[in-house]
This record gives sequence, C-alpha cells and structure tokens, in this order.
Amino acid sequence: GQAPEDLDKTVDTPPLSRHLSTSKAIPTMDMLCFTCSQGGDISFVAKVEAQDLLRKPTIKWFKGKWMDLATLCMLTHTHTLIHTFEMHIIKAKDNYAGNYRCEVTYKDKFDSCSFDLEVKGLLRCSSLSHTPRAWPQPSHPPLVSCPREPKQDETPEVDVWEILKSARPDQYEKIAFEYGITDLRGLLKRLKKTKKEEKKSEAFSKKLDPAYQVDKGGKIRLVVDLTDPTVELKWYKNGQEIRPTPKFIFEQKGTQRILVINNCGLNDDAAYSVAAGEEKCTTELFVKELPVKITKEIEAVKTTVNERIELECEVSEEGAQVKWCKNGVEVPTGPRSRYRVKSDGLKHWLIIDDASKEDTGTFSLMASGGTSEAKVQVELKPLKIIQDLQDMTVLLGQPLKMHCEIFPGNVPGRWYRNGQLIQSNDRINILNHRLEIVNSTIHDAGDYTFVPEGYSQSLSLTCFLPCPVPTDPPRVHLESLNFPDNTVTIVAGNKLRVEIPISGEPAPRVVWMKGERVSADLGQNRLHSETFPDHTSLTIDIAEKEDTGNYKIVLQNEAGEAGACVKVKVVDIPDPPEVPLVTEVGGDWCSMTWEPPIYDGGSPILGYFIERKKKQSSRWMRLNFDLNKETTFEPKKMIEGVPYEVRVFAVNAIGVSKPSEPSKAFVPLAVTSEPTMLVVDDVTDTTVTMKWRPPDTIGAAGLDGYLVEYCIEGTDDWRVTNKELTEKTKYTITGLPPEAKILVRVRAINAAGASTPRTLQHSILVKEVIEPPKIRIPRHLKQTYTRKVGEAVNLVIPFMGKPRPKVSWLKEGQTVDPTQVTIRNTDCDSIIFIRKAERKHSGKYDMKVEVENHVDTAIVDIQIVDLPGPPQCVKIDEVWGGNVALDWTPPKDNGNAAITGYTIQKADKKTMEWYTCIEHYHRTCITITELVVGNEYYFRIYSENMVGLSEGATQTKDSALIIKEGMQLKNPEYIDHDFKEPPKFTQPLINTFAIAGYNATLNCSVRANPRPKVIWMKNKIAIIDDPRYRMFSNQGVCTLEIRKPSPYDGGMYSCKAINDLGDALVECKLEVKGQFGL
Repeated sequence: GQAPEDLDKTVDTPPLSRHLSTSKAIPTMDMLCFTCSQGGDISFVAKVEAQDLLRKPTIKWFKGKWMDLATLCMLTHTHTLIHTFEMHIIKAKDNYAGNYRCEVTYKDKFDSCSFDLEVKGLLRCSSLSHTPRAWPQPSHPPLVSCPREPKQDETPEVDVWEILKSARPDQYEKIAFEYGITDLRGLLKRLKKTKKEEKKSEAFSKKLDPAYQVDKGGKIRLVVDLTDPTVELKWYKNGQEIRPTPKFIFEQKGTQRILVINNCGLNDDAAYSVAAGEEKCTTELFVKELPVKITKEIEAVKTTVNERIELECEVSEEGAQVKWCKNGVEVPTGPRSRYRVKSDGLKHWLIIDDASKEDTGTFSLMASGGTSEAKVQVELKPLKIIQDLQDMTVLLGQPLKMHCEIFPGNVPGRWYRNGQLIQSNDRINILNHRLEIVNSTIHDAGDYTFVPEGYSQSLSLTCFLPCPVPTDPPRVHLESLNFPDNTVTIVAGNKLRVEIPISGEPAPRVVWMKGERVSADLGQNRLHSETFPDHTSLTIDIAEKEDTGNYKIVLQNEAGEAGACVKVKVVDIPDPPEVPLVTEVGGDWCSMTWEPPIYDGGSPILGYFIERKKKQSSRWMRLNFDLNKETTFEPKKMIEGVPYEVRVFAVNAIGVSKPSEPSKAFVPLAVTSEPTMLVVDDVTDTTVTMKWRPPDTIGAAGLDGYLVEYCIEGTDDWRVTNKELTEKTKYTITGLPPEAKILVRVRAINAAGASTPRTLQHSILVKEVIEPPKIRIPRHLKQTYTRKVGEAVNLVIPFMGKPRPKVSWLKEGQTVDPTQVTIRNTDCDSIIFIRKAERKHSGKYDMKVEVENHVDTAIVDIQIVDLPGPPQCVKIDEVWGGNVALDWTPPKDNGNAAITGYTIQKADKKTMEWYTCIEHYHRTCITITELVVGNEYYFRIYSENMVGLSEGATQTKDSALIIKEGMQLKNPEYIDHDFKEPPKFTQPLINTFAIAGYNATLNCSVRANPRPKVIWMKNKIAIIDDPRYRMFSNQGVCTLEIRKPSPYDGGMYSCKAINDLGDALVECKLEVKGQFGL
C-alpha cells in the first residue's frame, strides 16, 4: 500500500521487469507495496512492460477468490512504454484485510500476482507472492518485486502437490491454510494442467468450457465437437429447450455444432447445456454490463430567482439509468416536485422552471461509470421601492388601508405592528403589499413595517387613532370580534378562550351565564371566567359536546347595565354511518347505499370514503380518494366469484369518522354471454324444435339452464315455453297454432340472472315440410348378411323422411311372420331382430318406406348357415402298391353354405384308431399314399364349410388291403380329360352405392380355360388408359377400382370375359352420393 502523500515520491528500488524467450511480447507486471496507518488511504501500483504490445492489456483486481474490485474502488491507468495501473482504497478498515490478487491478460497470455493485506493498527503488505506460470520460466529475476522483511523458509516437508491431487475440491482451502499457501488460485491452475486420466466422453470430442463471458450487446459462440455427427443435438437455457430465432442461431461445421447468441442482454446471463443422446455438458454465460461514462460534463449556472434553469449532461449509452443529486441528496422528481427530468438518446436534462434561492447548491449526475458535478447559484433581483409607506391618522372605527409598491412585484413579504407579526383574519386582510383593517380599534394604533422576503430593506409608517372620551354606561363591544352571528366554533378536545372587549366608567362588574345559570354555579373546574379593565374572557379547558350553547354576558356599574350573548359551538368528527347495503351485484362491480350518521359532529357532512376487502382478508383498500358526496357508490374492478365486504367513513370539516360496520358479504357474479348458433332442428304442424350451443363466456356463477320464449310475428308478447329451466341445448315448443309464423329466442340463466337473449333472425312457419323418404342401407348390408344358426340377428337400417314415414317389410313377397322375426320402427330407423337364428330365416327381405306419394325401397339378403352333412358314397376305387384311390360325392346338405373342403382320415383294421391324412381338401377324389404293406385300412371323410366340419363322417364299406411285394398290379388305361371351357362368371357384379371422394371397387369372379381376356366398360364404352381407374385380376377374381369418384362417375358398369371358346358379360349399377349423403 502507499499513502496519497507518498505517491509523488521516487522509489529507491525500481520495479524489475522480465521477458520471455519467445518472439511475442508477453505482459509482465510489478507491484509496489507500502504501509499506511489504519483509516488512511491506500494505493497499489502495478506496472506492466508492454513495449511490443499493439494495444492495452486487460487488468483485473480481486479480493479473495471472486470479488471483482472494479466497482468498489477507484482504478486509474497511465500508458507510456510501461502500462501503469493503480488501485486506490479510501479509509482502510479492519475488514479490508485479506488476500488480494491482480491479473493481467493480453490475447492468450496471462500473468498474476497476489498479496496478503493485514490491518492491525497499521496497514501493511505481507506475503506477496507470485502465481506460477503455465509457460517455461526463464532464469532471470521474478516478475513481481516489492520490499519485504526476510522470512524463514516455511516450505512444508510434505509434498503438497500429492495432497492436492488426492483431495476433494472442497478441501483445497483447508489444505492451503494448513500449509501456508497464499496463491491457491495459481496453484490450482497448475494442478489443473497436470496430466491426469479423465473419462473420455463418448458423445463429445470437445465439450463446452466451464464458463463464458461476453459484454452486454455483444455476440458469443458456444462450440462443441461431436464424436458422431449424426447424433441428435439439443441446446437448453436454464433447463428450457432453445428454438432457432434471430437471436439464437444454430450452425454446424463438420463435427462442430455452434450456438450463436446475438445482442446479448442481462436476461441471457444463465446456465446453458447441450445434450447429445444421453450425454450432456453444461456451461455458464456471464453478461458483463459496461459502465456508463460521462461524455459531456454539466456546466455551471448563475442566474436570478424566477428564471428557468436547464442542466444538461451527455452519457455514453442510450437509455442508461442515471441519478440526479443536489448536495449529495437525490433530487425528488415526482409529479408535485419542482424538478423535472428529461432524456433524449444520450442526453439527460434536469429542469427547474421557477428558480428560487433555495436552489443554490451543487448538482450532480451519477452514472455507473462516473459522476459529473456543477454549481448552481441563484441570486435575488435588486429591490426597488416605487411607492413608500406614509404615516396616517384614522378615526376610531374607520377602515385602515396601507399600500406600497416595490420591484420585483412578485416578491412576498410580511407585515409587522410594533415588531409583532400580523396574521390575516376576518377583520384584517393582507394582500401581499396591501394591508386593510376593517373597523379600526384603539389597539390598531402603532408603528407598521413591511419586510420583503429575502431582503434586508423594509418600509415603515406610523398610524394614529385618536381615542374619544368614554361614556359612563357599560358597553360590550362584540362587533370588534368579527364572529359570524356572534358564534364561536371550537373543535372538541381543544381549549377555548373567548376575550370580549368591554368599556364603562367606572369599571363595570361582569357576570357570565349559560342559560339561567351563572358561570360560578356551573360546578365545572374546566370552565371559568376572568375580567380585566378593558375586556372579559371565558375559558373552557377541554371543550366537550355538552358545552355547546348560548353564553350571556351581563355588565353593571353606577351608570347603567348592558348585556350581550355569545354562542359557543363545539364541533367534532361525525358518528359512523349506518351499515351499508349492497343492492345490486355485477361481474366485477356492485351498487351500494347507506344512511348518513345520526350525529354529524356539529359540522355538515362533506362526503364519504369507501373501503372494501376480501372476506377472508384483513386488509382494507380505499376505493375513492376524492370525497363521495352522495350516499350511493359503485365499487368496480373486483374479482368475480370472490366474497367481499364494504364499509363507509363519514367526513366533515373536523375529520374522518370511525368506519361503519362491514356490510354483509357479497360475491360479484356476472351473467353469461348469450347462447350461440340458435337454429331450427325440426318443424311439425303444432311443434317447433330448436337447438343451440352453450354461451362462449359462462363465468364463475356457472350455468343453471336455459329459458326458451316465443312470440307471434308482428307482436311483442313473448311467452315462456318451459316453466322449469332446461339443461339441454335442444327444446321442442309444443301447442303452437298451425301455419302461424313465430319468433324464438333463448336466454342462459345463472345465479346472476338472465343473459342477453339470442333471437332467431327469421320467423318460423309452423307447418310440417314434406321430405321424400330415403333409405340409407349400411355398407355391410349391401352384400349378403351371413350369420350362424343360433346367433342373434340385429340389423338397424336408417332412413329419412318427413312427416314420419310408414315402413313395411316383406320376405320373398310374403308378409314377415312377427312370431319369427321382430321388427321395430322409429322416426329415423327400422330394426330387424331375430333372437335365435334358424336356416328358415334365410332369404331376401324387402323394405318399403312411404311418405304420402313418395316411396323408397331396399333389399336385405340374410343367409343363416349351419354345419354341413357328411359326404355321400365314399368308396375305394383302386389299390396299388402303398396307395389307395378314394372317390365320393358331395354331401346332400351343405348347411346353406358352400363346401370349402374335406378332411380324410384312416384307421388300421386291427386297432381302429383314426388318424388324419389331409385337411381342407377341395376335390371329391384323392389318392392316399405311403400306406404300410400288409395292413388293411378303412377310410372316412368329413365335409367342411364356413361354419366348420360336419358332425358325422362317411366311412368306406370295404377295407383296402395293401398287397405284399412281388404281386403285379395292372394299371388301367385312362383317357385324358378336356379341361377347356368357355368363360362363365361364378360371382356377378352387384349394384353399389359409393360416397364422393372415397375410393370404390367393383368385384366379380370368372372361370374359363384358357385364361380369358377381361374388358371393363362404363355405359357400354370400354375403359382404356384412364388414370382414374385401376384394374386387377387374380386367380379369376376381377376388380375395378374407381379412385375418388364424383357424382359424374355413376352409371352402368360391365365386365366382359373373352377366350377362344366364347365370351360372358355381367353388369351392375353404380350410384355416387355426396359426402353428406345429399
């Protein structure tokens, strides 16, 4: 340290400097250390040799580990061939003791030194040490040099490096204190650079640094290297994922992934992390706010009173926060302050519109990077007397007027009589430079002086009031008191003293009376009277409400008797108003009223203050700051659904009463908004069905239901149709006159009342509209509907039509037996129900829907299937070697479904245990192979359809004996069978309905040999190379796919198969409907 008075002294030992052997200039630094007494100023000087540096190096001062002293101490910098940096500490204290560190950096080079400061009566520098370097050390003297006392070698015998390597990070400070390590930070840097095995990251080849620092408004790049560039990468800020914006830009360069943060602000000071798969690395970004500097100083101002003063200063940053001070105290800049603050870009102004002498002082502008000061001196303008005061003589009881003129004319002043300050009252009127006294008395005579404020000059005159000879009878001079109606008003609790001038010769005897009682008989110690030669007085020590009344003064002497009456009025704060009553409640408001207080305190009620609070809270909030003249008020801005209480204060000229009792708790509730989307759903000859949607806004009061009203068109007679609220959004109005035109409206009802009605825009004619019937066959019923015997059949066929259609069913042209099939019809569908299906229920059911002369029909094909019977006539055709040829005929009963296959089993005659040879066999003849020679076999066959295997099997009557070797088998001669046949459609096309916009398919199956050529046609025209159609043929199944058909794609479609033996043709009708069935 160095005292300020020693800064200019030369140092005997110049600071040492050092250079590295590299060609680049590396900053080196020296520290000068001196002692100073406690409470004195301390200066530390660091010199950095920088002959070859292109710019100034960066230096930082720290106390302890991280406390940056840039904002706590005064820092200066001088640049010559050696950069000199100084740190000044003002008025050193005991808590300033500790470890200090100075760091200097230039590009990628770094140097530092640290020292311990001990304050014990005298502030001295000790244990100044130099941090180790990361680069090779030359053999010349150390970087930092300062005078110090010789010390003994305190190097511990143990190896501190090994202790630090094996210790946890939270033990570093303890180890440094134990072994006397003063530069722990430098030691840890060397420890960090020592080689040690680290767990290699699998996702990152290079992670983020532990921390980054950037100036406010600057740009920072966070870079990581990935091991696998294909892995998914996500960036996070304080745990929240970052999305690409103009502020956050993601870049990639090879395996590098870069996050660029533009225009860094204080809100970007946060923890950032990047996740690659399951691995994550983190860092912290510190945004440094640059100090705001003064670029243009404040100029001193010298002016006179009543002039305008503008103090201007310019700073280095727009929108900077600055503080204006006067004599070191912040200047108030509220709406009622004499000072105004204005800023525009870099410039800041402090404006005083009407300067006064009190504005003289030192004004300063404080910014984070400096302070600017200037002196403001405000002087009075020279005083000039235009018209002086003149001596005057005035008769007793006449008005007394005094007037003078000075320049400046707006200078206030005070009037004095015989050296006593004169105050304005009902008899004395002071208008700045003018004094007027009404009905002058003998006491108004004397020397008058007018003293201008702020000036040493004064103006004087002498007033004479000749006194007439008093009359003998007594007299009370109430007129000199200037009390209105001889009434004296006093606030309860204060002391009242009434002095009334009297006259009479000889001096009269005075008696004070209240009503018929003399003041001496009132029996109250606080009320007493006194009489003097020229006046009498009545004193009430503590005025009370009961002291209000008329006080009579009686004067008596030898010349006669006189009397007068003075009325005393004791006023007080009023009683509390009556309990307020809340008459109406809205969504965030209410309407309240109350009765005035019974006792107004003797003074008229000027108005009321209203407060409110939440019921569960104890904090009252004032609702009006200007007095409310009426006894009604409407509080607003309340929270809907929260209970509140209100109370009232009465105010008169004396003060504010106690609060009234709180009102009953009330809850602000709002009606809902009007219902939406009111439409007509159905109309008959006597009813109208309406439907709507709930209101958009419901609120805290909820929704109790809806009220439906109607009126005849041309009238305003709205009638309520539902006496009880309906919660549904659909309602049928009944009992309407046929062919009448009505208007309908719906209201939403809740605890707050009814909403605004939603009215149908047009009138409704009460007359049922005829709608032709239309049957809408479900898609799965357009083909044969198949069920097994014993299963339930439940088919729903919807239809449309108004009025209610008439539905009839026929089976194969006959009426449906209701004992076998149950049919139920509703307004919109028909249901066929068979509890337990039987094969006799199979067939085609014709459905007919009629509305007056309009008819629509549909056919539903129901097929009830059962297990098939066993095959017929199973016989052994031939036996040769280990083979047996079997032949049979299909079963007589196929179970009302096609036979899908057969299951053949065999059994040895010796054991008669049956084994399955083959399943799902399609033909009616088969050869069983690999039979055991010498055994005798029986065979049986099961038939199979879509339901399953037949319950029984047909067995061969004869057995097949497998002859031993050596026997010859004569093979019969066979004539080749001709498999050629012309085309024949085994499954025709069926009429189909399609929905516009959805793909439709037409299917049929054909059998022919040789393979036929298939041609698809629409309206007898072949379909060739049309992209809207796709044709498939697989194993004889022909398919035509129509892609997204429109109504124009409807028509007659046909499929034609041709081969050498002939041709065949099938047709169907395709009908394409709109998307909504229109």
